[in-house]
Amino acid sequence: MTTSEEFRLKITKFYHSHRRDLPWRDTTDPYQILVSEIMLQQTQVERVRDKYARFLSRFPDVESLARATVEEVLGEWQGLGYNRRALALKKAAVEIVERFGGILPDDEKNLRSLPGVGPYTAAAILAFAFNRPVVLIETNIRRVFIHCFFRDRTGVSDEEILPLIQQTLDREHPREWYNALMDYGWHLGTTIENPNRRSRHYSRQAPFEGSNRQLRGKILRMLVDGGELETGDLCRNLDLPASAVDTVLSQLETEGFIIREGDRVRIV
Repeated sequence: MTTSEEFRLKITKFYHSHRRDLPWRDTTDPYQILVSEIMLQQTQVERVRDKYARFLSRFPDVESLARATVEEVLGEWQGLGYNRRALALKKAAVEIVERFGGILPDDEKNLRSLPGVGPYTAAAILAFAFNRPVVLIETNIRRVFIHCFFRDRTGVSDEEILPLIQQTLDREHPREWYNALMDYGWHLGTTIENPNRRSRHYSRQAPFEGSNRQLRGKILRMLVDGGELETGDLCRNLDLPASAVDTVLSQLETEGFIIREGDRVRIV
């Protein structure tokens, strides 16, 4: 069993020697933190690193993102996957401008009212943009606590971990503390068998190849690159029957990605 003091010392010592240089750690700008947190949802750090700088170059502030078209935003998002996040981020920017005068709110209730911002993302924004000592858990943090405090356990629940996160939290420097936890969790994920497999909440991600998610991404990429297209062209390019393509187009239309006018399809 690891004591809180031993734990903090271990994490801090590791961080001082192995801190990862990530671009979103060089800012406390709330908009830039929002962008990074939405991008990092279910996406590996290395894939986000390059896209983050390019996205901010194209949309340097919340007003420019709010003014952008969905097609422009999706164009910059290509390669990150989970395109719903791009649409949510664009909608969030509009709401920040219209409801909050272009200033990202600094309280959980208002943050969670924004599209794409759930409990974790709201907490992460509070910690990394505003240095608030909130309790947050994600895959790397979960990995650290299971490894250090539940070495002989399986089926560990987040409800068991959260009090330990609160107990060990550096309340004066929460931003740096959570960065340190995440870096140690990343280290564990690359050097030992994944402790998260002993979490009650662990599940393997479904294969991407041949998935509905892959097909959605291909269709959106074609529309971003080619502009307005006919459904028949999509079917031929994808080598799929109209029934399969139509199902995905209906989903994308319902979610606000595309507009269908007769046989023609385009980004909203």
